[in-house]
Amino acid sequence: MLNQIVMKKRLEVEVRKKQQPLSSFREGIKKGHFSFYKAIKEAPWALIAECKLTSPVKGQLCTNYTETQLAELYTVNGATALSVHTDLHFNGKLENIAAVRAVTSLPILRKDFIIDVYQIYESRLVGADAILLIAAVLTDAEIEEYLGIAKELGLDCLVEVHTLEELLRVQKTSANLVGINNRDLKTFKTDISNTFSLLPHCSSDVLLISESGIKTGEDARRLEQAGVKGILVGEGLVRAQDISSMTQEMALRK
Repeated sequence: MLNQIVMKKRLEVEVRKKQQPLSSFREGIKKGHFSFYKAIKEAPWALIAECKLTSPVKGQLCTNYTETQLAELYTVNGATALSVHTDLHFNGKLENIAAVRAVTSLPILRKDFIIDVYQIYESRLVGADAILLIAAVLTDAEIEEYLGIAKELGLDCLVEVHTLEELLRVQKTSANLVGINNRDLKTFKTDISNTFSLLPHCSSDVLLISESGIKTGEDARRLEQAGVKGILVGEGLVRAQDISSMTQEMALRK
């Protein structure tokens, strides 16, 4: 599935390059302020709440709210930052960044499959404060190159790993924010024990975020006590009966 997504993404990006060449907007981009990393670093505990309506594995997850309504709920109930899907596979679109920015001052992570330099500039153009870099689809050289370009633009990068091999690769780069994804890319099952198993191998000079499979406030508390800086949660929030209450739980506000 991941390979198929990346193939489609390359074609999608090539179309966008023709529609709006980088040269047409590159000089007009306003530099960011690294607000995503700062918010996470300064928070006692960080909840990155995901404005996610659809899963490619489980289908429609949330029908009662729009992305912007979720953003408003998360903002008033303790989220540190927001994650916004812009990938079509997750029923996302690039315009979601601006729509969410209009209702919140929280830093925004663009959640997508970044496989081209063009997307990094594009992300800052639409107002993202951070981008996701997935080690499984990028070479070491690409990760370092993308980190460098993002730094020039004032963008933060959450570099995502799934395995020990990927973690060791990423820790040789200049990444300062690492996400441990608890989803097995072969089976697509989630298990937060993946974070606990990789923690002993993590460098002390990066901020660690646990992603996927976090379902309760108790899961969040266990991760916090283990030394993780924060969590990125989508499904665990949007499928809750009371999203406001669950946001507070995940943010360790109750």
